[in-house]
Amino acid sequence: MEATLTATTASHLITSHTLPSTFPPRKFSLTFLGNQRKPISTLKQTSSSSSSSSSSHSPHLRVSANSQAAPASSSTETSKVASLPYEMKAWVYGEYGGVDVLKFDSSVSVPQVKEDQVLIKVVAAALNPVDAKRRQGKFKATDSPLPTVPGYDVAGVVVKVGSQVKDLKEGDEVYGDINEKALEGPKQFGSLAEFTAVEEKLLALKPKNLDFVQAAGLPLAIETAYEGLERTGFSAGKSILVLNGSGGVGSLVIQLAKHVFGASKVAATSSTGKLELLKSLGADLAIDYTKENFEDLPEKFDVVYDAIGQCDRAVKAIKDGGSVVALTGAVTPPGFRFVVTSNGDILKKINPYLENGKIKPVIDPKGQFPFSQVPEAFSYIETNRATGKVVIYPIP
Repeated sequence: MEATLTATTASHLITSHTLPSTFPPRKFSLTFLGNQRKPISTLKQTSSSSSSSSSSHSPHLRVSANSQAAPASSSTETSKVASLPYEMKAWVYGEYGGVDVLKFDSSVSVPQVKEDQVLIKVVAAALNPVDAKRRQGKFKATDSPLPTVPGYDVAGVVVKVGSQVKDLKEGDEVYGDINEKALEGPKQFGSLAEFTAVEEKLLALKPKNLDFVQAAGLPLAIETAYEGLERTGFSAGKSILVLNGSGGVGSLVIQLAKHVFGASKVAATSSTGKLELLKSLGADLAIDYTKENFEDLPEKFDVVYDAIGQCDRAVKAIKDGGSVVALTGAVTPPGFRFVVTSNGDILKKINPYLENGKIKPVIDPKGQFPFSQVPEAFSYIETNRATGKVVIYPIP
């Protein structure tokens, strides 16, 4: 099997129908109703102009209209945005549950930009396991109020900047994880929309050699990989075993450990068909988990990075004094779990390694879904069989 390390064209996934591409001339604003479950379908007309109908596909959103004009914005070659609309197309869910709660909505208001934020015209967005778990309500106690526009990872073009933004400007191509804390009050306006507002500190300029699809697949996964290695005290000369080395995080742990942290040896697990991918990423030892148990190997490791949920077995594969970082599943001491903190400075630090080709994004060959197929993309990522990342592109 030849590894696919760059964005792949998946034209066969593009549906024959297209989503609406025009914006009504009126201003729309979206009223979030917290966790209410009572359907609300009334459109309140406040404009003095002639009435026209508009509706939301989500029963938990209230839409109101007025006649305020949209502000102009200088166009750029990459964004192709001549002016900023007041409403946008987005995927929304107003209740927790399976993929069926996801609804396409063409009347979601464009988020307001705070002083320390920029508004991004989203070109591509990626899905992560946390997106599915959040939609399922697995951390509803610390979630933002419903309804929610999901999505953490984004790559796009800056079209508006807040008054306190220092380094970014309109027209900049950027990427990042829009939520500083993954589980504590993540934004209601996520990246699965035409626009999203993000704090400048969470973003970095997109590496020049990467397209938007490749860049969108990196932020949350690579920041998780990097922070996990740092928390274990990983450094040059140490050895590491990566469980699920072909996954979104695991594929980047291999590369970071080898090319940034200076690992003496990198071992990783995958199924039979993905062993060559592991080697192409820098793994010195590729272990077929369908044929052998990694914990039975005579060799032990300084660190085991458990990206699959096998901490009880992982602790048997470390040297005395070794560390196990567990991203999911039950934690067995001395293993530990952490929740990543989004930080654009990490992306800036890794950018040179991306630009010189030492670290490569891994995009699933089946995992480039058009905006019209967001529910299908969620279903695919929830099979836990994706290789690398699942990306939504193009976004209208």
